[in-house]
Amino acid sequence: MQWKRRHCCTHMAKLFYLLSLLGFLVFLVHQVWLPKLSGIPWRRGYPVVYGGMVLQTARSKGNGSATHSAWRFVIVPKGTLTTSDNSVDAGFEGNLTGNSSQSQMGALNATLTHGPFPYVINEPDKCQQSKLAPFLVLLIATEARQVEARNAIRQTWGNESVFPSLGFIRLFLLGKKDGELGLLQQKMLEAESRRHRDIIQQDFLDSYKNLTIKTLMGMNWVATHCPTASYVMKTDSDMFVNTEYLVYKLLRPDLKPKKNYFTGNNMRGFAPNRNKNSKWYMPPELYPGEKYPTFCSGTGYVFSGDLAEKIYRTSLSVRLLHLEDVYVGICLAELQIEPTPPPNGFLFNHWRVSYSSCKYSHLITSHGFHPNELLKYWHHLQSNKHNACIGTLKERTSRAHSRLRGKQAHLLKQ
Repeated sequence: MQWKRRHCCTHMAKLFYLLSLLGFLVFLVHQVWLPKLSGIPWRRGYPVVYGGMVLQTARSKGNGSATHSAWRFVIVPKGTLTTSDNSVDAGFEGNLTGNSSQSQMGALNATLTHGPFPYVINEPDKCQQSKLAPFLVLLIATEARQVEARNAIRQTWGNESVFPSLGFIRLFLLGKKDGELGLLQQKMLEAESRRHRDIIQQDFLDSYKNLTIKTLMGMNWVATHCPTASYVMKTDSDMFVNTEYLVYKLLRPDLKPKKNYFTGNNMRGFAPNRNKNSKWYMPPELYPGEKYPTFCSGTGYVFSGDLAEKIYRTSLSVRLLHLEDVYVGICLAELQIEPTPPPNGFLFNHWRVSYSSCKYSHLITSHGFHPNELLKYWHHLQSNKHNACIGTLKERTSRAHSRLRGKQAHLLKQ
């Protein structure tokens, strides 16, 4: 029996040795020989992508619906951002990142392309059609079903004829929807695009968690097709934006355009939300840091035109996150650019500000508007903007006089 046990152990040792040797050979093939033959490093069976230099998109079909591009690449962690194999959302299945200064330099020097997703609808000549170099480009995140919201914006704060002496461009940013309803919405959207020529769309799944991809599409468009724009504003389709105050009071066309300028509702010192039931939940494996860099609320922020290309190129070497405003803040931190606080802390509001013509004549953004409300309040503000605060001033003066008379009467009684 002892001889049989020794014989068995000898065979087991040989088997483990052969398995170890086989594993080492697989490692050599995967990590050494394949990279040398293809020029692409591999990990866990997938090519590792540095920057945007080597990029192919996988196509996937489901239930006969429209196809969507999906990033199928393994992540090489950079800094505090670690690898996760879990997809964040459909259409947001992988991330591009880099881990060396050489790869970052390659991304910064590479020819700018439209990114990993092809255009479905594009307006590449929109800036060239303008007689003037655009002073402001509006990038408005929206979905196909929000037709009323887009029409309300076209008639109000996004009306391109508001500033006839300035180049002013409006663009709605969209992805695609799945299923039969998505196909119907797509046909309607393409008809709307032919009519208004203010829509750009790429072939990624349009969802909240893909808002980062949507925003990067807009920045890429500005960098590629409108590089001479002085300023860009990214906002949402349920916002009230006082574009007149933004242009003439904050950005000032009479002054030389700023560079490396980014402003909005500054969110400083915010910690990642670890509540799994929250809309803004951030898993530790995606972002393990205790604090985010300073970022501006995605409901509305403004930046100088030169930053569109800088942020987009930086994104090629920074792991994608589904919280778009946080992600842009991380890209700014990589560029060592700190968002500038607005001169007035109440200019950019990511909440709903109760309406009065006086308040709305001195703010830039207010959140949570239905299209009918937007039309109503916009037209009221336009008809009252020159004397918006006169009534309020009279009321304040009257209250001050009443308080003064009350004090005088109190003194006389003494």
